Order: sequence, then structure tokens, then C-alpha cells
Amino acid sequence: MAAEVTEIVSRMDRLYEYDREPVAESKLQSGGRFAGLFAGEHVAATEFVIGAFFVLHGVRAADLFLGLLLGNALAVLSWTFICAPIAVRTRLTLYWYLRPILGSGLTAAYNVLNALLFCVLAGAMISVSSTAVCSVAGLATPAPTDVWPASLSWVLVTFAIGVLFTLLAILGFEGLSRFASVCSPWLFVIFVAGAVGVMPRLGVQPDFRNFWQVAETRIWNGVPSPGQEPFGLWHIVFFAWFANLAMHIGLSDLALFRYARSWKYGLWSACGMYPGHMLAWICSGIMMAAINREVNPGLMAYACAGLAGAIAVMIAGWTTANPTLYRAGLALQSVTHNTARWKVTAAAGLATAAIACFPVVFLKLLDYVAIYGLTLMPVGAIAFAEHWILPRLGAEPEPARRRGWLVNPLALAVWAGTLLFCYWLPLHLFFKWLPGYLAATVAYCGLRLLERRTKA
Repeated sequence: MAAEVTEIVSRMDRLYEYDREPVAESKLQSGGRFAGLFAGEHVAATEFVIGAFFVLHGVRAADLFLGLLLGNALAVLSWTFICAPIAVRTRLTLYWYLRPILGSGLTAAYNVLNALLFCVLAGAMISVSSTAVCSVAGLATPAPTDVWPASLSWVLVTFAIGVLFTLLAILGFEGLSRFASVCSPWLFVIFVAGAVGVMPRLGVQPDFRNFWQVAETRIWNGVPSPGQEPFGLWHIVFFAWFANLAMHIGLSDLALFRYARSWKYGLWSACGMYPGHMLAWICSGIMMAAINREVNPGLMAYACAGLAGAIAVMIAGWTTANPTLYRAGLALQSVTHNTARWKVTAAAGLATAAIACFPVVFLKLLDYVAIYGLTLMPVGAIAFAEHWILPRLGAEPEPARRRGWLVNPLALAVWAGTLLFCYWLPLHLFFKWLPGYLAATVAYCGLRLLERRTKA
């Protein structure tokens, strides 16, 4: 037995993902792999939650459809013109790209924070999958106001699912993309079938000619549920844009696009945005309206699409949590001393499974997504400035490495200052990141140029 365990560990140690150096040319992936990965990650369990919450917040039908068209287009352009070009030029993860810029000390702090935020996000996906299992098994699921685990059965089911999800995340990029490519078409069909199947309950005629009338009166009717803030067009545009802010504007998806043959592969993100962050959100809103606006994604899928719907929620949580845990493992692995990525990912997965047991992580998902992206956004602005702007202004690259800084004081000041600026900015939470990003970029460039002039 000991010899078998040793052999398994040895094989896991050989799962090398170019964690600390540029990806080799021979390991670059085709565009189809990215299409499958984005479709699998963004036709996901959390889509059942987000689309449902738009109904609860009283979005009007016209605002929803137009807002999702515009916001998702902005997200695709952000991946294509901001994230993918830097990834293809450097072939590094963000965590190793930042090290000579921020300094090893500040980079370590950023990576640990990034990994923790990724774990909470993956935990939300695991929680959503758990609602499906509990609904089918007839077990208790959390109430909309729950913060703490309400039952032992919920904890056991959720933790077991978390461990299961962690196993595939350990397999790395190629395993993730292959699994997502297989699952994503079926998941999308279930979303659509569930929505179409419940339309007659809402009064939609078989030929769909009264669909828009029903949509405006019974689904997205502009009337928020009690206790919910009303959302309009710009809430939808900005939410769709920043739902993955840390990945595109924040550059965390350097971890994925470092395997791309061309920066144009950023356009493949549309395979996730429009089937997932548009059509899946619309379908989940329809299903939400059909079950009288009850906040239980697993029950919603089960009631609208039967056992296939519950399985879809389970698998959708899997395909989304996997790349998130993969990113968390890369972030933590970059601050360890040559520890194998699979070991770090396993530790992150167990922590995520524990976090997922707290239902608040998915019941407050909209606010968490906004805060998560906002927290990491200033570092993305710093990296963008260092890569594209400052070289054209004559500034030396890699300031922390050149000056021997453990912590780049300019970057730390901009990061902290931007968060304070955004906190006091008198705007809705969804709108704060854009002025914050612009302010962080300008402030960092100004400080770097001032520091160079002072030194001269």
C-alpha cells in the first residue's frame, strides 16, 4: 500500500503547469480549447443564482436584454485587448509577472489575498451544486437569510462535493478544458429546456407570440421583491462587464491565455459570455419566475427540468469551480518554496469546501462579485501601466527587481489609495470600479515618473 501511495504522489508531482516560467511553444493550445473552457466555466451553477436575482431586483425586460448585450460585449473586448495580449507576450501567470514589479513581499500578500477570494468564489459554486443534491434527496437547504450552516446534512453534502471538485482541478489546464468541452453543450441545453418547459406556466403561448408581453408583466416587470434594491439598465451593463473583472481587467486570466497561440483567442470568451452570462441568466430568470421567486437554485432546476436539471446544476458548479480552484492553486503555489501545484491546489480545495458550507457565500453573490473584482482591480491597473504605458514614457521596467524592493511602495500606495477612493466614491457599488481603475492607472504612472525624476 505504501508503495502504491508513493507512486501516486510521484505521478501527481509530474503534473507540471509551467508555474514559475513561460509556457513552452510546444504546449500552446488551439482556439477550440479556449472556447470549451469559457463555455464550461460560464455556463455555470452560479448562473442559476445571478439570473434569478435580476428578477428579484425588479429589472425591466428591455433593460435586461439590452444591458446583457452591451455588458458582455465589453467583457469580451476586455479579455481580447487587455488580458490576452499581455498573456501571449509574457507566457507567465500574473503571480510571476507581478513579482519584479511589486516586489516579492507585496506579491506574496496579493497572491494569498487572490487565492482566498478565489476560494470564496469557488465555494459559492459548490454551495449552489449542493442545493441540487439536497433538493433531489429531500434534505434541508439554506433559507435566504441564513449565514451559518443550518443542518449537518448540508455540511456533509457540501464538503463531499467540494472534495470531489478539487480532484479535477488538480489535473491542470488540459484536463479542465477537456472536461468543460464535453459538459458545456449539454449544460446549455438544460438551461434552455428548463426555461422553455415552464413558459406555459407563466402564460406563454406555444408559438411564443406573447412571450415579450409575459416577460414584461410576469418575469422582468420592474417590480423588486420586498427588501431588494431596484436595478436598471446600467446596473445590468456594469454587472455583466465586471462579473469577471478580476479575470480580464485584473489580469488573473493570464494563467489561461499564456497557453494561447494568439491574443485574438480572447474573442473565444464570447463562447462563455453569451451562452452563459446572457442566455443562461435569461433562462434562470424565467425559471425563477415560474417557482414564485423562491431563492433555491437546486430546487428551481429540479422543479423546472427534473432530475436532468438537478444534475446540470451539479455539473455546472463543477465546471466553474474547477478553473477557479486551479487559479487559486497557482496563486498559492507562487508563494511556496517549490511545493508541487497539486498539493497546494488540494489544500486550497479543502479550505474552499469548508467555506462552501456557509450559505451566505452564494446568497450574497452579487455583492461579493462586485467587492471581489474591486479589491483586485488596482493591481491589474498597475500591471497594465507597467506593460503598455510606462515603457513608452521612458520608465525602466521591473522597478522592484531593479531597486531591490521587497515591497514596491508606489504600488502599495496606489492599491490602498484606490480602494479608499472607491470606498468614499458616492456611486453604487457596481459603478465604482471604472473610475477607480482610471484613477489607479493615472496615479501609478504619475508616481513612477515622479520617482524617476526625483532619483535623477
